[in-house]
Amino acid sequence: MAIALEAARNWVRDWMPISPARIAAFDILLRVEQEDSYASELLHSSRHADLSSADHGLATELVMGVLRWRSLLDKHIAVRSAQKLVRLDQEVLTALRLAAYQLLFLDRVPGRAAVHESVELVKRAKKRSAVPFANAVLRKLNAVATGHEVVTRIASAQTSSELAECSAHPAWLVERWTQEFGIEIAKQICTYDQRIPETAISVSNAAIANELLSHNIQLSHGNLLASAYRVVSGDLTGTRSFREGQVTIQDEASQLVSLLVGQGSRILDCCAAPGGKTARIVAMDLHPHRARLLRKLVTANNVEVIAADAARIPVTARFECVLADVPCSGTGTLPRNPEIKWRLKVEDLADLQTRQLAILQSAMQRVSSGGRIVYSTCSLEREENSTVVEKAMSVDHSFCVLDCRVELERLRSRGELRWEDIDSLTSGLYLRTIPGVHPCDGFFAAILQKS
Repeated sequence: MAIALEAARNWVRDWMPISPARIAAFDILLRVEQEDSYASELLHSSRHADLSSADHGLATELVMGVLRWRSLLDKHIAVRSAQKLVRLDQEVLTALRLAAYQLLFLDRVPGRAAVHESVELVKRAKKRSAVPFANAVLRKLNAVATGHEVVTRIASAQTSSELAECSAHPAWLVERWTQEFGIEIAKQICTYDQRIPETAISVSNAAIANELLSHNIQLSHGNLLASAYRVVSGDLTGTRSFREGQVTIQDEASQLVSLLVGQGSRILDCCAAPGGKTARIVAMDLHPHRARLLRKLVTANNVEVIAADAARIPVTARFECVLADVPCSGTGTLPRNPEIKWRLKVEDLADLQTRQLAILQSAMQRVSSGGRIVYSTCSLEREENSTVVEKAMSVDHSFCVLDCRVELERLRSRGELRWEDIDSLTSGLYLRTIPGVHPCDGFFAAILQKS
């Protein structure tokens, strides 16, 4: 009887449709690969709005897990594949990666279900000739040990190449971090990158936090800032406060950079991150559709939103405070945007630096006497950070670099900064947060003041 019941369960499972979560994950991963889309944006797009909370959670786990561990998954697949991975159709490789992640990292997913649904995804993609191949590879993979021992391997890595392999990072990137920070900090960065990041939020006032609690959103206090909160549990996006822009998902390091901008009656945000200031703010974004979206999200009368290139600021007014949170490689945000590490090339850093320098120099022309610029990135790379500042300063001698430590001490004396070890937050005159060393994204900031 027991054997008959098991056979019946297997027969039913084999004829069950593919779960919505796996279909969504498959489609998103394909678009990430084929269109250079960003997974986090796709996961929250209207196309997947009809997913249940549980399915959306699983889809997010699958998409981000595959992107975080892609090279390690490919290594396991390649060992069991009779074909080179570069010769596989992207649809087939994506289905294999989805199954491999579930088999190696998700204990709660039955191996048979992971194999069956990924094979069905191959069929759904009209790649039926690859079905026997996919089935054979995944059945072999189903017999291997899980990938949970990876974290232990990261901690014991002796070289940057070994660290890159076991932590699923590009070797060239880990080599740079090892040279810049040392092997131990590189391990902390890689370990942090592979974990599911906490959700930090910025609220317009303390009463909003109490309102969230009444909607079963469990919060904890920020680790860096007294004004920040972290979401422990609950669906933040379903609350009125979130829809009306009174709550913003914003990493604590990013919030800290905003605090460095200081006060002023006129503020220019070169790259459209206005925050909750009461001053007159001009916020710019290069892309008109993003500027329109920002206008919908930010309804305050004191904020003027324009679509313009920050490298050629189209206003003649002078500003007391300028925030140049420039486009960058994003290597400090890999827990949230893991696809970046597979797209970025070392030669991209020179192109980014050219763009960043142009924006900073343009911003410097719009600062009033005694005013300041906060130049920031969410990058760990020197070329995008201190090198840009040094190049700009070598051309325009009317600015000096202020010591970020002074500003951090001021924030701590006012009770706004909770982090005790200010030394760890600075590199020379600059602010620098490091994922894993600090419980946040990796950010860089420099404060330039016009004399």
